[in-house]
Amino acid sequence: MRIDKFLKNSRLIKRRTVAKEACEQERITVNGKTAKPGTEVKEGDLIKITFGNSEITVKILKLTESSKKEDAAEMYEIV
Repeated sequence: MRIDKFLKNSRLIKRRTVAKEACEQERITVNGKTAKPGTEVKEGDLIKITFGNSEITVKILKLTESSKKEDAAEMYEIV
């Protein structure tokens, strides 16, 4: 699954276009490497997201093509 789609489906970022822009501005890393919007992710990958002065690191637990709001939090765990 593409990183921009995962960020949207997991509700870490609200819109896919915002996730794409974050990748283009090099604010998203996957396993320590800067991610492009089309970077493929898999279960077990570590994603670091930089929001201004704060950072969040999450581990992917499962990938789903679409998710309900209640199920989105089960897609990742905060490290």
